[in-house]
Amino acid sequence: MYPAGTARDFVTVGMPDTAVRESRERIKSALLNSGFGYPSKSVTINLAPANIRKEGAGFDLPMAIAILGAMGVIKQRDDYMLAGELSLDGSLRPVRGALSIAVCAARKGIRNLLVAAPNAAEAAVAEDVRVFGLTHLAQVVQFLNEPENFRPAVATIPEDNSTEQHLPDFSEVRGQTMAKRALEVAAAGSHNVLMIGPPGSGKTMLAKRFAGILPRLTFQEALEATQVHGVAGVLPLGVGLLRNRPFRSPHHTISDAGLIGGGSGSARPGEVSLAHQGVLFLDELPEFPRGVLEQLRQPLEEGSVTLARSNGTLTFPARLMLVAAMNPCPCGFYGDSTRECRCTPGIIQRYLAKVSGPLLDRIDLHIEVPAVPYKELRSKSDAQSSAIIRDRVEQTRAIQRERGFYNSQIPPSQLRTLCALDDSGERTLEMAIRRMNLSARAHDRLLRVARTVADLDRATNVAAKHVAEAVQFRNLDRNYWN
Repeated sequence: MYPAGTARDFVTVGMPDTAVRESRERIKSALLNSGFGYPSKSVTINLAPANIRKEGAGFDLPMAIAILGAMGVIKQRDDYMLAGELSLDGSLRPVRGALSIAVCAARKGIRNLLVAAPNAAEAAVAEDVRVFGLTHLAQVVQFLNEPENFRPAVATIPEDNSTEQHLPDFSEVRGQTMAKRALEVAAAGSHNVLMIGPPGSGKTMLAKRFAGILPRLTFQEALEATQVHGVAGVLPLGVGLLRNRPFRSPHHTISDAGLIGGGSGSARPGEVSLAHQGVLFLDELPEFPRGVLEQLRQPLEEGSVTLARSNGTLTFPARLMLVAAMNPCPCGFYGDSTRECRCTPGIIQRYLAKVSGPLLDRIDLHIEVPAVPYKELRSKSDAQSSAIIRDRVEQTRAIQRERGFYNSQIPPSQLRTLCALDDSGERTLEMAIRRMNLSARAHDRLLRVARTVADLDRATNVAAKHVAEAVQFRNLDRNYWN
């Protein structure tokens, strides 16, 4: 047992932030309250490499164990990674990014990871590493001295259909046959989609049901999505692996950093990364600041976000499907046959101009969602359920996985081969490009949508009818912005 020293005898070097510097008080109290005492000599802890800023309370546990090792309380171990925050009484608290820490340990060849018990389910999902969830500093010491008395945590992966019954269903949507078909095409090819129509036409209702027709997450997709949510600190404790595709719907007052990622200190994932392998829904698209919307160009084009900071560059995944909804004008009734629009042409143009041409080019499907007629609204006929639509989507995506990528990601080098057109198809495409004045990027995206329509039709080649349907999903370019 060692007598207690003073806080000034504890020095941490290596660019620690406030949380790391304050760890000396937590560590000192945890050691004393756990019955280990505290060294009477000065303690200096070097966090290497010194040129990278250290943030968060996850360093508490390894720093405390380092001190106990210097005191001779524990045996020397070199095949363990530790992460956890210490309470003043010595109990362990969870930290953000447990799964990413476990993946890092596996890549470094470290076979054992010690974390707080609430982090165990998340971290145990990683392969090639044994995860032990512990509750107290004294238990960690006991483990390091007698590891054979402990068993690793077992990953708890829920069944694929464990939460499906809670998702809203497409059968609840009356009418909107064209919009439903467009969303099915978007889901089948992983395309972005924009819906435009008057208030109350069902745009938000359709968007919220879009996630229900997406294919189930593969293990690798779920692993990537869980890592992002864990790093951001939004993964519920005790959840081992996400099984439903993320659905993010930020408010239009969101900032650049909130949407794309960033913030003070170390950059954190934004909404586009939290929607990785899922859906980002932007309701009332023109109400978002134009500068914020323009930040979407890189993630929509490349599937990732790169954030440059003075102390380094971070890249977060952002392979998402964008679903956007908007009114055709500020009052919402421009082009509506039943309600008179009160907006002047100048007001309408300024409203539509908030969504730039380059951003529109990156959205594959532009569809109109008109008001639902009374007869369709009161119809008793049963609409197709999300499960039936998803079966078609999964079969279509299986075709694309054999090619090595989804249709929205077809590289330019293979676009002409996979989307080869006959003479009739070429004429249809040429007419559409000329009439709608589409850019080269929009031309490529139109071909990718046509390829998805052909896959849904189980057709080997892209025919004129597939191109024609894809063109129908770009009519808003002509009706509104041109």
